[in-house]
Amino acid sequence: MFVKNSMIPKHGCITIQEDETLQAALEKLEEHKIDALPVLKGEQYAGIVTRYHIYESFFSKGGSKEDYLNNTLAKDIVTFVDKYLEGSEVFENTLLELKDFPLLAVVGPNQKFLGIVTRFDVLAQFQSAFGTNRPGVRIAFTSVESEGRIARLAEIAHQFHEHIISLVTFDETDKLVRRIVMKVEKNENIDKFTKKLESSGFRIISIQEM
Repeated sequence: MFVKNSMIPKHGCITIQEDETLQAALEKLEEHKIDALPVLKGEQYAGIVTRYHIYESFFSKGGSKEDYLNNTLAKDIVTFVDKYLEGSEVFENTLLELKDFPLLAVVGPNQKFLGIVTRFDVLAQFQSAFGTNRPGVRIAFTSVESEGRIARLAEIAHQFHEHIISLVTFDETDKLVRRIVMKVEKNENIDKFTKKLESSGFRIISIQEM
């Protein structure tokens, strides 16, 4: 999955032109209950203006609030001018990029603004990977790291007609034990399924209906 798969396209974004005032920017932030706006120069990406930076700049400059908001332009306090995505990045790598920032712009050739990826959307995709939006039974277990273990897990699940909602593995290192979290639809085979897993060398850590 790539960044472009979860991008909010330009027509769905709230933006501001670089020569608009911070008063206009703040009004958009308040109206739409958001923390940041992409700043554009025509159709080109010019940076990000955030609620935090509006306030920070005001306190560092001093003067009256009205003069500051009405006479300071978005381009005067933009940030992340050179930090953006191009859409072809692997999706999971964006989590660290967005850890301390609400959004990143996605740009095309000649800095043309294409859309944004938000921290909220990234976290929603990770929730989807864990199947948190669908009811089922979450089974956490460990397995000795060896070739064919995931294939064996899939074989057992097929044998018991388990419908897998999500499957996530951890410890992608040189450790000998891998942790696995599987979520399946609730059915009458769960006890038999988990017993078969244990007899096949998978050690069950927890079983929770969620």
